[in-house]
Amino acid sequence: MSWGAELWDQFENLEKHTQWGIDILERYVKFVKERTEIELSYAKQLRNLSKKYQPKKNSKEEEEYKYTACRAFVSTLSEMNDYAGQHEVISENLTAQITADLARYVQELKQERKANFHEGRKAQQHIETCWKQLEASKRRFERDCKEADRAQQYFEKMDADINVTKADVEKARQQAQIRHQMAEDSKADYSSVLQKFNREQHDYYHTHIPSIFQKIQEMEERRIVRIGESMKTYAEVDRQVIPIIGKCLDGIVKAAEAIDQKTDSQLVIEAYKSGFEPPGDLEFEDYTQPMKRTVSDNSLSNSRGDGKPELKFGGKSKGKLWPFIKKNKLMSLLTSPRQPPPPPPASASPSAVPNGPQSPKQQKEPLSHRFNEFMASKPKIHCLRSLRRGLSLKLGATPEDFSNLPPEQRRKKLQQKVDELNKDMQKEMDQRDAITKMKDVYLKNPQMGDPASLDHKLTEVSQNIEKLRLEAQKFEAWLAEVEGRLPARRQSGLYDGGQHPPAINNCAQDRESSPDGSYTEEQSQESGVKVLATDFDDEFDDEEPLPAIGTCKALYTFEGQNEGTISVAEGETLYVIEEDKGDGWTRIRRSEDEEGYVPTSYVEVHLDKKAKGAKTYI
Repeated sequence: MSWGAELWDQFENLEKHTQWGIDILERYVKFVKERTEIELSYAKQLRNLSKKYQPKKNSKEEEEYKYTACRAFVSTLSEMNDYAGQHEVISENLTAQITADLARYVQELKQERKANFHEGRKAQQHIETCWKQLEASKRRFERDCKEADRAQQYFEKMDADINVTKADVEKARQQAQIRHQMAEDSKADYSSVLQKFNREQHDYYHTHIPSIFQKIQEMEERRIVRIGESMKTYAEVDRQVIPIIGKCLDGIVKAAEAIDQKTDSQLVIEAYKSGFEPPGDLEFEDYTQPMKRTVSDNSLSNSRGDGKPELKFGGKSKGKLWPFIKKNKLMSLLTSPRQPPPPPPASASPSAVPNGPQSPKQQKEPLSHRFNEFMASKPKIHCLRSLRRGLSLKLGATPEDFSNLPPEQRRKKLQQKVDELNKDMQKEMDQRDAITKMKDVYLKNPQMGDPASLDHKLTEVSQNIEKLRLEAQKFEAWLAEVEGRLPARRQSGLYDGGQHPPAINNCAQDRESSPDGSYTEEQSQESGVKVLATDFDDEFDDEEPLPAIGTCKALYTFEGQNEGTISVAEGETLYVIEEDKGDGWTRIRRSEDEEGYVPTSYVEVHLDKKAKGAKTYI
């Protein structure tokens, strides 16, 4: 099967067909090139998509990605990034192995096709020239033959005419001979040209054209093979990345299988656990007997150790009384001992002591009455500090000691900060050790450097270590304070020796949220009275201390071991700032910053009748 033998007369069609083949090849090259652009665009879009949903560093969103489902999503984004990389590999391989290679081949193919068809046209022009020569020789031979025939007829005519002279006849005979010789010469030339043309034509159709067409056929077949190989390469490029893409997909599946709902649930507990205990049951308050109604165990006047439920600030007033209560009155409520005062020493008779302790069974003034008194004593004003705190939280400001967080969360933040500081301090210490070693090397080998040049750096590193150490100690102190409270909150009491703890545990449960829904400092109050006192200190720093309403003299020595009490020595004179409210305790002051409660039976009280709020004992 040869184009030279079968298509010897289809030169023009072959020329059109080979041009069509090159166009097909160029079209395929264009297709692959557009595919590479699509792969690059797809990879870019995948990378942008993965980047768009990646958690932002140092943001709240990054903290949320500690959950297994979120970590699986991050792994998916990472695998998609690798997946996009494989599409970039496809684009690069298609460009290098197909597009660029076929582009060069198309140019070579065009040059080869042009040379082959140029050679064919040259052979075609040569045979046409030979044909024209043959035609010219043939027409000349034909013309000479006709001229010789006419000359012979004229001679015969002249020879038969008796009226023609002998000279004219001889002239006609010579002319006829000349014409006849010319015809013979033309015949010989025509025969020679014909033989030459036949040879050229034979060579053209049996040698030159078959050879040229064979080259063109081979060129076309190479083009067909090349485009087939390119298509195989096209498939292989995709096939090569399939295992890696499979690994990416396997990674996504593995990440999905690593999702653990129990772990996420535990993380939610760790993230949002406040450390507060749930409130107890409320007891029925009998308003028909206002002086005998009980106070629930959640109130601030009974201890949990008495087995009575405390009163939770219920209803819509929950968490809204705190900003309007003056510090001193609130602290008198929060720090007042909620257990019966100890009896005086046996050496003295309670009846001989003025203002002796009242019976434990005496009814206590309800907590709600105390709050009403507090509310009436000072107009309701907005808690500016709470507003400032809410605004600062909205603006992103956070207290250094994380006091705006619940206990558990505060402990975790403090522990994290301590770990970070210790890690930074270890880095600085390693740097100091390295500088010290380098200085020793310089001392032993002065040619390597000046040891004095490292003194400034060594001093700077030492200062950094000292700063970090002090900072770590500060946070460790806060952490120790928090960790010291957390176990106490979970125990039945805060005090040793069987004494009942103050029932302040659930005060923090009556917290209110800041405008943005985050915890205020009231939310971070612990069960201990000290926490509440600390939490309100800077809120009411501008409040004036309660005025003294009288004086008292200590009849006995009292060791104030419980929270809110104060130690006094026998015979000591102190100021009375709040008289006994019926619970057997009197609030006194030794100095401007030292005040607390003592049993009323331990002191002799002398009230100033002109002082505001003073009562006259009958």
